[in-house]
Amino acid sequence: MEHVQLTAADLLLRPWRDEDAPAVRDALRDPAIAQWNPQGGDPIDDEVALLWVRRRADWSTGGHVSMAVTVATDGELLGSVSLHHIRDGDASIGYWTMPAARGRQVAVRAVVRLTDWAFTDLRLHRVELCHAVANPASCRVADRAGYAAEGTLRESYRYGDGRRYDEHLHARLATDPQVTR
Repeated sequence: MEHVQLTAADLLLRPWRDEDAPAVRDALRDPAIAQWNPQGGDPIDDEVALLWVRRRADWSTGGHVSMAVTVATDGELLGSVSLHHIRDGDASIGYWTMPAARGRQVAVRAVVRLTDWAFTDLRLHRVELCHAVANPASCRVADRAGYAAEGTLRESYRYGDGRRYDEHLHARLATDPQVTR
């Protein structure tokens, strides 16, 4: 799969670069990101962050698309948005935002933009979004990004504290009304 860059108002969604590693290191150390986006328990140092960036920059298998969410004008890292498990017209989407970017609709706008691209360019039919029930901020992102609630998955995922949490399942279909943000 070829790398692309996408814009959403003042945001630029672009492939990850090696120079993003220090900001990623700091992000993955944030308690909220570490809780809801576990990285396997290894201490997050410069080497781990660089490997994280390089894995996400490699789209060669066609199974995922991972993008840095930045300020379009100066490149400041605001977060991450990714499509995972791309297969047979379906995918899952995930995201996180830096502490300073929270409350500014960054995740909502990034999710809407990447989802629209997935439907238009990748010709996906369904994109799912799962989040821990205990993470209400992610539920607000899903709702505002037009992802309909479909149900609760009981104790379906082990998060950063090692506990299994119930998750809400949301989804958008290519046939759903387009979301404007």
